[in-house]
Amino acid sequence: MENLADNLARIRARIAQAAERAGRDPSGVTLIAVTKGVDAATVEAALRLGITDIGENRVQEARTKFPALPAGVRRHMIGHLQTNKVRACLDLFDVVHSLDRFTLAEVISRRAQALGREVPVLVQVNVAGEDTKHGLAPDQVVPFVKAVAELPGLQVRGLMTLAPLVEDPETVRPVFRTLRRLAEAVADAGIRGVSMEWLSMGMSNDFEVAVEEGSTMVRIGTALFGRRSA
Repeated sequence: MENLADNLARIRARIAQAAERAGRDPSGVTLIAVTKGVDAATVEAALRLGITDIGENRVQEARTKFPALPAGVRRHMIGHLQTNKVRACLDLFDVVHSLDRFTLAEVISRRAQALGREVPVLVQVNVAGEDTKHGLAPDQVVPFVKAVAELPGLQVRGLMTLAPLVEDPETVRPVFRTLRRLAEAVADAGIRGVSMEWLSMGMSNDFEVAVEEGSTMVRIGTALFGRRSA
């Protein structure tokens, strides 16, 4: 618990410093605690320390943890989402960060309508063009958002990306800058019902650069909880 508190204090200080370097208000950056491989007791400890947003990569793992979460905790699906997991996903999660194909958008739309919900989603972009990562190519983003905006039950609220894992975070600054500019292009397109208020970018190894480039949501696991086997 003591290490967790220290880690969280350090992360918050680093976010604040990065935001201040960019002339931003640190309160505009949400820390999403990524709880993949983290036991329920540690998750509870993080919540007691003031964490308000939890991220999970897998629906299966969320099933074991999320029912015990208190009201008011925002639950983020940050991993690749299969269409056959959409029903369970929308029962468990508040926000989907990984919308990366139109067939998935259609399934989310149908399920959202059945639930009488408007589901906030972020469009995942493979800015670096890595074969191992999901997401749209940058030049597909604006037409994709225009198409998705026609579907009921979805609220496109921003973009998400996973930067390559590198030793020097400065190496991936152009990835984050590109995502910010893509969000600006989507906003400039004036697509009805679409907002670009959220930029989900930056993880344990590169979140400070991401914040300097405009991230509003950083997804932190290892720097907060330490290395996990899962």
